[in-house]
Amino acid sequence: MVGSSIPTVMLGCSSALAKFNRVGRILSIDYGRKRTGLAVTDPQQIIAGGLATVSTSELFDWLKAYISREPVESIVIGEPRQPNGEPSENLGRVRGFVNRWRKAVPEIPIEYFDERFTSVLAHRAMLDGGLKKKTRQNKALVDEISATIILEDYMRSRKF
Repeated sequence: MVGSSIPTVMLGCSSALAKFNRVGRILSIDYGRKRTGLAVTDPQQIIAGGLATVSTSELFDWLKAYISREPVESIVIGEPRQPNGEPSENLGRVRGFVNRWRKAVPEIPIEYFDERFTSVLAHRAMLDGGLKKKTRQNKALVDEISATIILEDYMRSRKF
């Protein structure tokens, strides 16, 4: 409003407040040939946490059911690459899933995010957390933790 007496400092607050009034989650996918780890933020997109590990063959239907219950703003999927940056053997499968998603659910964007070393970091987190060897061998848990690491790194990369 012209001639407003609102201090300039207050004008920037509306964008900061808008960030805390978000209602859509960000969902993260660590896509595997057999299993897929999933993580999700809270509705305000402040905290990332593991969600589930599902059979990759059931992933598409599982996600559609989830988004019918929970508001999801966007999806981040791990982009599998070798340590030298070359595509890994799983990248073709990931791209196939992304293309299918974009055609079927265009209103929820999906984007790639570097997933290099997430499995190594997941194993390290399990060790540091004091999990017993039997629990650390649970591949489904590794996938879920990897999805959480992808999501945390993604959120960190877009901090305001």
